[in-house]
This record gives sequence, C-alpha cells and structure tokens, in this order.
Amino acid sequence: MNTAEGSYVRLASNSGVSTIQLINSEPLNIIGSPAISELTNALRTAGQDRDLRVVVLRGSGERAFIGGADINEMVALDQTSGEVFIRLLSGLCEAIRECPAPVIARLAGWCLGGGLEVAMSCDLRVAESGARFGMPEVAVGIPSVIHAALMPALIGAGHSAWMLLTGETIDAATALSWGLVHEVVAPEELDARLAQLTTRLSGFGPAAVRQQKRLLNKWFEMPVHEAIEDSVGEFGRAFLTGEPQRHMQSFLARKSRKA
Repeated sequence: MNTAEGSYVRLASNSGVSTIQLINSEPLNIIGSPAISELTNALRTAGQDRDLRVVVLRGSGERAFIGGADINEMVALDQTSGEVFIRLLSGLCEAIRECPAPVIARLAGWCLGGGLEVAMSCDLRVAESGARFGMPEVAVGIPSVIHAALMPALIGAGHSAWMLLTGETIDAATALSWGLVHEVVAPEELDARLAQLTTRLSGFGPAAVRQQKRLLNKWFEMPVHEAIEDSVGEFGRAFLTGEPQRHMQSFLARKSRKA
C-alpha cells in the first residue's frame, strides 16, 4: 500500500483502490479553503493513476463525512471573496465528477451543506443507518448553490425544495427512500460493504467502467435522443479496448462449465 499525507488529506492506494480521507478537521470534518484545495489535488493525483479502478472518499471517525464548510472562514467573506471561496468548493465537486474512475462516498454521521454537495458529486453513496443529511445554508443567510443543482435530478423537485428551503435534516432511511443515497447498512457493516463494492468494481474491465462513468455524466446535460445517438458510437468504441472480447469469452466459458 502506498500512502501520502498532507495537512488535511491522507491518500492511500492499494491494488487500484484509492482511499482519500479528510483528516485533522474533527470533530465534524469541517472544510475550509486549505482542506478543499488538498482534497481537490488528491482527487486529481489519484485520477492520473492509469491503474486506478475506484476511489473511496471518507471523513475521519464516525461522527461526520463532511459537516459542511467552515463558517469561521465564511463569516469574513464579501462578494468577491465569496465567489472565490465557492468556486474553490465547486472545483472540488468537479474534480470528483471528472475523476475517470468511480468515486464512492463513505457516509457516516453528519453530511451537511458543502459536504452533501461533495457527496452528491460522487458516483455512489453508501451510508450507515445513523447518518443524517441536510442543506442548512438558508439558516445562516446564504443560498445552497453550485452542486446543490444536482439535487432535483437525484431526489425530485419536491424533496429538493423541502431540503433547500427548510434547512431541516433527514435521516438515512429517508435519504434512501428519496434516492439521495444508494444503500444504507448498519454502522458495523459499512466498511465491509465498501470492501465488497470496491472488489466488485475492480473486477470489471477498467475501460468499460470509465466509459460508463463518462456517459452518465454526459447524460445529465443531453436530451435523451442525443444521448442515445451518442452512445451508439461509444458502444462501438468499447470493442477497440479488447475488454468485451475477454470478458464475454470468460462468461461463455463459465457458462459452458456449468452446463
């Protein structure tokens, strides 16, 4: 295992799986500009590894994934510095979306505000049953912006309005029923489930998985008929990698042995 540690981020890589962990921001893993910059750089560094299969993004401890942006920093912002700050946070979310491999959010404890925007930018979200989610920005005088724009597509206009306008938190069961997270497990099962997922994703052809992530991100912004037509060419190009041939032959061989 290769491990690199900065002031706010620990990056560990092993057999194509990179774990990016926010550190030194306890108790609720609050992120200010330095932590946001380090997380962004860690994602970009991980994404440059040609052997990367999957990334797990997590906080330290079990009290929070990311408890939000640093209010101590934000209280001193003005219009210009506010735009600089929020573009920095937007850059982190985009680094997640642009990472060529799938990014899984490990959601334990609180996931609030900018932390929820980070989580929504991840490809998969797995929560423990005690996790809680909220967008409390209106309570401190600011709107939820940047990647809160992903929320209506994930959970619908009605649920989004509730979260963004009331600032109230929801529990993991509600988040699952609304589609905000993909799966909820018992706290003691969270890491085992993540290990299962990383093993599963790592076993697929990496070119196909990266191609699928790229398509999913493009589909967010394309009309359906354009997305369908665009995917025809993507399907054909998949056969240039050799992965379909190898994986399909392996599937047929396993089926033959069972016959």
